[in-house]
Order: sequence, then structure tokens, then C-alpha cells
Amino acid sequence: MTTDTTTPSAEVSKQELRGVLAGVMLGMLVAALAQTIVATALPTMVGELGGQDQLSWVVSATLLAATASTPLWGKLSDVYGRKRLFQLALGIFVVGSALAGLSQDMLQLVAFRALQGLGVGGLMALSQAIIGDVVPPRERGRYQGLIGSSFGVATIGGPLLGGFLVDSASWRWCFFISVPIGLLAMGVVQRSLHLRLERQRHAIDWTGATLLVAGTSALLLLASLGGKEFAWTSSTSIGLAVAAALLLAATVWQEHRAAEPILPPALLRIRTVALASAASFFVGVAMFGAIIYLPLYLQIVQGESPTASGLLTLPLVAGLLTTSIISGRRISHTGRYRAWPIAGMVIASVGFALLSLVETDTSLVELGVYQAVVGAGIGMVMQVMVLISQNAVPVRMLGVATSTVTFFRSLGGAMGVAILGAVLSNRLTVEIGERLRPLGPEAATAAGGGTLGTPDAVQALPGPVRDAVIEGFAASLHTVFLVAVPFSVVGLLLVLLLQEVPLRTTTSDDAGEPEVLDVPFEESGLGTGSARP
Repeated sequence: MTTDTTTPSAEVSKQELRGVLAGVMLGMLVAALAQTIVATALPTMVGELGGQDQLSWVVSATLLAATASTPLWGKLSDVYGRKRLFQLALGIFVVGSALAGLSQDMLQLVAFRALQGLGVGGLMALSQAIIGDVVPPRERGRYQGLIGSSFGVATIGGPLLGGFLVDSASWRWCFFISVPIGLLAMGVVQRSLHLRLERQRHAIDWTGATLLVAGTSALLLLASLGGKEFAWTSSTSIGLAVAAALLLAATVWQEHRAAEPILPPALLRIRTVALASAASFFVGVAMFGAIIYLPLYLQIVQGESPTASGLLTLPLVAGLLTTSIISGRRISHTGRYRAWPIAGMVIASVGFALLSLVETDTSLVELGVYQAVVGAGIGMVMQVMVLISQNAVPVRMLGVATSTVTFFRSLGGAMGVAILGAVLSNRLTVEIGERLRPLGPEAATAAGGGTLGTPDAVQALPGPVRDAVIEGFAASLHTVFLVAVPFSVVGLLLVLLLQEVPLRTTTSDDAGEPEVLDVPFEESGLGTGSARP
């Protein structure tokens, strides 16, 4: 099959680059918002549409579709062109957002959220790949730092914006707001992004793509819904686990025999890409798995409103924003990157350890400092992992390398939410139960058997019972944040193994450039466009 393959533009003016950056940042912004903005709006949605039993699917549908489709977007963009695929992802996202806002029942909302997620997967992967097309690795750090900061702001600010829209307008605007932003991004990219296209013959590995999406979906369904919608020991959990194992094993077999695999095994034989992908997975586990519980702490323990709890997570955003920009600019200036992810993982580990110290009487100033430390650490790591992976592969593999790192980070986030969510549920039963026992069986009944209700329901409990529940929740969070620390430490050990590789100063595979592959291109099996025998 003959297709148009993206190759970098020879020169991009500063004005064009600003336009490209604006377009991809807008795309990244709405993609990140889509995953978090519904958090504070879910109770209102359920109240209007009904379907309490489908509530978790409103979040899981987007996460599942985005994560499972990410590698496919990266490979297809290497084949059909980055601009074309980015605009397709924007189009799918805009349509999904509009339809989600028009939903008349929970089934429609879940289906359209999945459509939204399909677009999100493309936007998250391709926004960074496009920057890789037009900016050489040596200069790329400063721009990817800005993209990373927009991702962080949207991730943390989403619940705040969602709460504001619910209070001032309607939950439907949590989806409608993305439509004009997505259309604006599409127009900016159309006007500013000009990539040269070369017609080449390609054979898309649709079998591998199907197996990868199916296997990842089964794994994410198990991680997202296990222990909530169905017990971990249920036949559903066992069936999903077996299906995920078989499908992913079949994916590995297919990818080794395909002429042009969706997720090339040879890519992960490149030391830098393998380490960056693995480190991104553990960063995702620690970051998404632990930070998601900060608003709950603020609402349940500190008694803050949903909007206020969003505002009180701004120190985390500030830390991430500051170090993401600073690290990017310094990497571009010096050409050296290895120290940043190492320092970032150390700082993030310290930050999670500090968060494990929170008590019922922890001041908001202390909590803000702890959040800023975590954000500062994460800001030094996330985008650097993408940059060094892009630098370690030939330009024609840039899309699939970018999507691979993004895929593992998203997968880590999903697994982190599941793992730390299970830890929290287990500890809540123990910690709250121990504190309710001296108050008698009536107290346990009033507290719902020791389980955690909504923030409003907790605040409405009788005084001694409320205090026991709040203290139990705070104690349970100690364990959650402590469990995040070893994941962060494993990420640190992985980035310590990274080698400093010179950053290319062009956007092409120039023969005059220093060798950047820590596994020679020919030996990796990527040089001929076919799988290694």
C-alpha cells in the first residue's frame, strides 16, 4: 500500500514555530482536561441521568480508549503523516465532546466518552511527536517543557474547572467547553504546520493493532473496575486476567513476525527507549495513583468544598510548571539531560514521603509545601523521558517512539489508581473500624459499617463518629502515599541506568551528526522497515 510519510520540514521560522506550538498546546490542554474535568461533576451527572452503577465507566471509558489506542496513533502517524492524524484526532475528540454534552442517559455518555478517549490518545502522543518533527532534540527541551506544563495545569486544574462549570452553568459545559478550543487548535495547526510528505509503500499490521488494543483493554478493565464493579476473586476478574495474558502474549508473537509492527519489539531493544518507557510506567503509577487522592483529603479531612480543594492543589501545579519549564530550557542550553530525571525522581520520592505525614491537623501551608515538592520532582521527569526517547531513534520512528513512552506512562497511571485504590479501601476498613469500635455498634451503623461516604455525608455524621471516620481516612492515606514511594524509587533506579547521549542538532538523520543510538540502528532491526529475523 502506498502512503504519505511525514518527514521533517527543512526550516521552520520562529513565527511558524509559535503557531505550531500554540496548536499542539491547545490539543494537549483539551486532551488532559477531558480526563480530569468530570471528577467534580460526576455526582451531578448521575443525579440527572441516573445510572449510579455506571458512574465509574464515565472515567474508565476515556482512560481505556486513550491508553489502548496510543501506540496505534503513533505508528499510523509515522505512515500517513503527523498533521493529518493530529487533525483526525482533534476531529474525533471534538465530535465526542459535543455528543457527550448532549447525552440523554448514562449509556450514551459512556459511549461518547469512549469516543472522546480515542481522540485523546492521538492528541497526547502526536502533540509531542509534532514538536519532534520541527525542532531538533538539542532545542526541543524548552518547547516540551511548555507542553508538559500545559499537561500538568490541565490535569490538576480540571477538577477545579469542572466544579466551577457545574456551579455556574451545567455539567454539560464540561464537554462543550472543549469544542471551540479543539476547533481553534485544528485551525492553528492547519495554518502553521507544514511537513513535507514522501510517498512510500507500507503494510499496516492491523492484526497486531487489534491484539494490542484488545489485550490492553482487558488489562485496563481489570485494573480500573476490579475490586469496585466486581471482586478481585470473581469469575469476571479471572476471565479478564486470562484474556489480557493471552491477548498480550499473542501481540508479542505477532509483533515479532510482522513486517511493520505497531509496537516494534526492536524499539524496546534500544536501551534508552526501554529505560525511559519503564521509568515512565513507574512515574505514572506514583503520580496518578497518589495525587488523585489529594482532593479527597482536602474535602473529607479539611472540610473544603470541591472548588476550594481544586484551588488548594495549585502548589502542585506551580511546582510542576516551574521545573518543567526550567529543566527544558537548561537542557536546550547545555545539551545535557541525565541529571534532571535523576534529581526529579529523588525529589518526587521525598515529596511522597512528606505527604505520608499528613494528619487531621496538618496546616494548608504544610500541605502546599509537600505538594510543591512532588510537583517539582515530576516536572523534571515527564517530558525528559519523551525527549531522550525521540533522540535515540531514527526520525522516521519518532511517532512510534513518542507514543510508546506515552503509552507506558498512561498504563502506569491506570495501574497506579487500581493498586493504590485497593490499598486505600483495605486500610479504610481497618483504620475506621478500629476507631469506631470503642464507640459501640451504633456508631458503626451510623458510619455505614465503617465504609467511607461522600464528603458531605461524612461531615453530616454525629461528632464522635465523624471524627473517627476523618481520623481513619487520614491514617489510611499515610499508607497510600508510603506505597507510592517505592514505585518512585524504582523509577529512580531506572533513570540512574540512563546514559548521556548527545542531542541531535537537526531534525533529520544527518550522517554528519554524532551517533545517537545506544543500539546501532542496523542491529536493532529498524533500519530496513522489517522485523528482525
